[in-house]
Amino acid sequence: MEKAIIVPDEIVMNQIYFVRNQKVMLDKELAELYQVTTGVLNQAVQRNIKRFPSDFMFQLTDQEWSNLKSQIVTSSWGGRRSLPYAFTEQGVAMLSGILNSDRAIAVNIQIMRIFIRIRQMFIDNTELRLEIEKIKSKLDNQDKNLEIVFRYLDELIEVKNNPKPRKRIGFKSDDL
Repeated sequence: MEKAIIVPDEIVMNQIYFVRNQKVMLDKELAELYQVTTGVLNQAVQRNIKRFPSDFMFQLTDQEWSNLKSQIVTSSWGGRRSLPYAFTEQGVAMLSGILNSDRAIAVNIQIMRIFIRIRQMFIDNTELRLEIEKIKSKLDNQDKNLEIVFRYLDELIEVKNNPKPRKRIGFKSDDL
């Protein structure tokens, strides 16, 4: 039997950011979801650092952090002494191996499902975009074909309205 959702999906979705062409979640927000302090989360990661290569977790640069802060609208009062860590989808999955509380496991499952849903939405969007491009190219071809048809029709109408005198062949009468 499946447990009830611990955190509304919208909250989790709003905590997924796009940094370095990857979907990531920040250490502080993950810690809040798991109901641990950021220090405890980062300490557990540091103790298991071999599980977190650079494509699973990385520390944000000053520029990335200032860009994100403007999006997140965080206060400049108080705060961090170091730049936050960003966890990719694989990094979040790896967190489930080092944080063993029931809440951490349940939240991790929920986050994984949301990442999968986001990926599926992206795939569906891409497929839709490709279908639209196919339709556009067909319409472009039809436009070109219609243009040719109208050009031929214009030529036929021109010929009909301004017929060239035909050279008659055969028996000629003196009346002409």
